[in-house]
Amino acid sequence: MTRDPADLTAADHLDAARAMTAADRPYLAHLLAEEAARRTADPATAAGIRASFPDPTATRTETD
Repeated sequence: MTRDPADLTAADHLDAARAMTAADRPYLAHLLAEEAARRTADPATAAGIRASFPDPTATRTETD
């Protein structure tokens, strides 16, 4: 693991997003996936990444 965050790749961010999903931290997973998508040159791949990790605040349903 690198100590400089600028050295992290899109794959590093995706790995971290998957780990946060497994740890039940969906918002952090979403943020990491957004950074992975931002670092991805191919727009279709970036869209796929974003679709795989949707914003949990936009998909949350309120209950009484």
